[in-house]
Amino acid sequence: MKVRAKKHLGQHFLRDQAIAQRIVQSMSLHQQYTKVLEIGPGMGVLTQYLLPNPSFETYVIEIDRESVVYLKEHFPELTPRIVEGDFLNWKLSELTTEPVGIIGNFPYNISSQIFFSVLKQRNQVPEVVCMLQKEVARRIASPPGNKEYGILSVLLQAFYDIDYLFSVPPGAFDPPPKVQSGIIRLRRNTTEELACDEALFFRVVKTGFNQRRKTLRNALKPLGVTFESEYLDKRAEQLSVSDFVTLTQSIEAASADLS
Repeated sequence: MKVRAKKHLGQHFLRDQAIAQRIVQSMSLHQQYTKVLEIGPGMGVLTQYLLPNPSFETYVIEIDRESVVYLKEHFPELTPRIVEGDFLNWKLSELTTEPVGIIGNFPYNISSQIFFSVLKQRNQVPEVVCMLQKEVARRIASPPGNKEYGILSVLLQAFYDIDYLFSVPPGAFDPPPKVQSGIIRLRRNTTEELACDEALFFRVVKTGFNQRRKTLRNALKPLGVTFESEYLDKRAEQLSVSDFVTLTQSIEAASADLS
């Protein structure tokens, strides 16, 4: 039995075993978690290398019923640890209150949404190793001052140290995607919470990048920014995470003065 790749689920099954092993071996913080969750295991190309690892217990979450049947048939020992559902509508707390490492070949059409879900649960996720569209992977790992640097770069780098590990060609998949793929690793940093209003920080970052060619003085007009700051004459891509935190603090202070 072979699982049919479904376009609406963004399925492209990795078939290169050496790359699959390399992805699994990229998980490095085993001492920080005893459970690993694989998102979208498909036919288990990563799962087969996760299961023998004595450092952690492997769980998977899969939305595709056909894949679930395949996994139960080929990995019967995994059956009690298969969550049939959508990661975007599910919480890690339904599985455990302990830290969980996350791994997966993320469906490219929902990878950003997966990361926003991880951000909400970041204190339970010490490490993420995943495959994404190369362009998105590069963007997430990109430093400030780079045209690839964007919303996800800032929001994820606020709480994770991120490494771009390696690229994967389309021929490693069945069916081959039309884009290149990349593997990145996120490791939780020491920032427990930001030194500013987090919801406002997210708004400032998103609003700043929505018109990324404009200076922040113009891009942030929807937020009613009227004070002076050295950052307002720069574009969003030029600001580091700490710069965005400082700018958010200034916006908070200006709002407080007006009230």
